[in-house]
Amino acid sequence: MLQSSEYSYGANGVRSSSPASNPNSYNPVKTTTAPIEQATIGRTLIIKGEIIGAEALYIDGRIEGKITLTDNRVTIGRNGVVQADINAREVVVMGKVTGNIECSDRVDIRSEGVVNGNVSTTRISVEDGAILKGGIQVKSGEQKQQSAPKPQEKSVEAPKASVPEAPKAMAATASA
Repeated sequence: MLQSSEYSYGANGVRSSSPASNPNSYNPVKTTTAPIEQATIGRTLIIKGEIIGAEALYIDGRIEGKITLTDNRVTIGRNGVVQADINAREVVVMGKVTGNIECSDRVDIRSEGVVNGNVSTTRISVEDGAILKGGIQVKSGEQKQQSAPKPQEKSVEAPKASVPEAPKAMAATASA
């Protein structure tokens, strides 16, 4: 009767005490990077107050107050209801937000998302079916990097803006 051998045999026919290697065995690749740290507010949780932190936040519950995660991402899940002003690097809306959103990078309003409030960001994406009621201010990359412009830049930009407006004013008075 044949029995499977748990031992392998070397080239010289000598039996080795180590088990035979199985070429079909699966060895998963181990990753060396740490998983993304993300706090989660579950469906049944209601938080009233101010949330401040230094990690990404996923909201599937209800928040009332203020959310400040300036260097991180805030995701409002499909069941999430937020009645708060949000200040974050990136905001993804799949649920409902009532309040202003201040973003240093991008706002992404998905097809099932609803935003009632003003949005100020560098980049914005609004999918078909999303609802956005409020104002949008899209800042340039330079405004993002410089919190306050230099006084020299103001004096240089002011004459440039006034030069094109003068012919328009003259044209308006000439046609009257």
